[in-house]
Order: sequence, then structure tokens, then C-alpha cells
Amino acid sequence: MKRQPSGPSVPSAPEHLERLVRAAERAGASDIHLHMVGKRAEVAFRLDGVMTPAQRISEDLAGRVFGRIKYLARLKTYQESLPQDGRIDRADLGARNDLRVATYPTVTGEKIVLRLFHESSVRSLAELGLPEPACAELERCLRRPSGLILLTGPAGSGKTTTIHAGLSYMAGLGGRHIITVEDPVEHIIPGTMQTEVNEAQGLTFAKAARHLMRQDPQVLAIGEIRDEETAGLVVRAASTGHLVLSTLHAGSCQGVFERLSILCPDTPAVLSALELILNQRLVRRLCPDCGGRGCDACLQTGYRGRVPLVEWFRLDPPARQQIRAQGAAAVRPVQTLADAAAALVKAGVTNAAECERVLGE
Repeated sequence: MKRQPSGPSVPSAPEHLERLVRAAERAGASDIHLHMVGKRAEVAFRLDGVMTPAQRISEDLAGRVFGRIKYLARLKTYQESLPQDGRIDRADLGARNDLRVATYPTVTGEKIVLRLFHESSVRSLAELGLPEPACAELERCLRRPSGLILLTGPAGSGKTTTIHAGLSYMAGLGGRHIITVEDPVEHIIPGTMQTEVNEAQGLTFAKAARHLMRQDPQVLAIGEIRDEETAGLVVRAASTGHLVLSTLHAGSCQGVFERLSILCPDTPAVLSALELILNQRLVRRLCPDCGGRGCDACLQTGYRGRVPLVEWFRLDPPARQQIRAQGAAAVRPVQTLADAAAALVKAGVTNAAECERVLGE
């Protein structure tokens, strides 16, 4: 009697997880989201900043995949009611990247987010895709011995990438002691001294900046201005011979000036310290393989890769004089985000629907 051919073998939890991570890496995903819905799991990749459904994990496998992730991240495999954080070494998965793991309980079941730490090198300023006038202005300010450069935009708008490119540019020039305070340190930049915030142990942005000033930095990069103490430290440092790069959450160049003035009420000092405000967003490029129609290369999204939308404002002496006379209303960017979006649509780089999604207009 002939044996009937068996069906396709079901992969083990370790095999399934490795395949999932390799698929995310091939797609260029920044994160993998796994969410238990009952006994099965929904999986989505974060591609170019947008959640994209990827697959479902069946009931007989989902729980074991979640357990495998926790085991590799050295988390409590039985704990589902409290958040946990860990890390998986790439060697444990045969992956190209280390993964940061975060679990969280929800009403439908546990959720796990895997952040892929891509090994791509830090981009140069020229590789950012900034408009040439904005890039030239940024380079000019990065060559200055002192002053404050502030970036703004929502989470995932590329602010950290721009700061890293700026730090790499300055390190390449040589001759300056560069120190960073980051949360977390995602790229090692040769020629800089990098510090990672650890709020659980009391190392906040403000505390790190306060102590690092004793290390005699010439350039100081603070990941984010979150409170009055950090704002005061940043403004004082920029006013006393240091070049400072940081980010501040606001919706516009004018909003950055208004918020910094609230966090640091010494408006003359703020006005004296600020050199450049750069407000940016990221929009998805139309997929070059399908022109936006959707194909296997872009996972049917129609987009692949991103390009920045930027508006900027340089505080030169005439601009400072205008602000003294008119207040924050005088902070008018060289080019608005809407203008930048219209130019990219006209050039066929992206489309109106994507710009509307990002700008909400």
C-alpha cells in the first residue's frame, strides 16, 4: 500500500519567529507588532511609519511564539498582566539586527512590539534628502562655535536621524569635544561621547546634561527638552560658548519659539541662544517598481521609502530684531510644509493622498 503524501509541515515556534523577523528585515520594517486576539495573533509591520498587516498566527502556534520571544528576551514567560521590556541578540535569531522587546497587556490579549535596530550606518547630511537651502543653512549653523539648533515634529518624523547626521558631520570636521544624551542610543557615532538616559535609575536628560557640562563639551546634543530644568540648561549652555542640538515637541517653527519661551521665561536669553529652528515630517515615496499601484516589492502599499518635508527659520540679527518688535508672530519659516508637499507632488515623488495623511489637511 502506498503511503499518502503528508501535508506541509507546520513550523515550530522558533522557526516561525525566525521567518517572521527575516520577512520584516527584507521589507525594511522598523517594528513588528504581534497582538493576541483570543488565542490567535495578528501581526503587522511598521513600514515607512505606517502599520501594514503582515500575517496571522494560528491558535496552535501563537502562544508558543509569544513564549519564545519572552524566553529569548529573558522575560518572565508566564507574565501576561504586566508590561515587560527586554532585548534579543541577533545571534539568537540568525537575524541582521538586534531587537528591543516590549510587552503590554490589553483587553483582547497580550501585545508584543519588536523594534529592529537596523545596522545601517548614520546618514550624511546630503543623504537626508533635505532641500538644498535648508541643508546649507543647517551646515552653516553646525560650523558655528555656539548657539542652539532645535528640531521639531511628531514622533517618527526623522528628528533623531537629522541630529545624528549633524553630529557625524561635526565629528568629521574634527577638533571639537562632542557629547550626547539620548533615549536610547540607537547608533554609535565615531568621534562622539554618547550617554543613554536611564530614568529608572534617576539619570534624566536634565541630570545628565547638568553633570556632562563638567566634562567640558564644546558640542552638546540633548535628545529632547522635556521640562523647565532641561530648557534652562540648554539655553545657558548655548549662551555660554557651546553649540547645542536638541528637539522640542511643537507643531511649527513659531510653536517652538513660543514653547521654549514658556519653559525658559528669560526671553532675551532664548532669543540670543536660538540659531535655527527646523520643523520636519516624513512622507512616503511612491514605489519605483509600480508607480504607486501596489506590488510585491512594496507589500501592495504603493509606497517604498520616505522623504522629508521641511520648513525652517534662521534667527539672524534682522530676524531677532523683528521678534523683539513683534513677538512670536515674526517667526515665519522660509517655506511652509504645505509648500514643500506641493513641490514633491508636482515632482512625482509622492502623491496628494500621502501628504494629506501626514499633514492632516
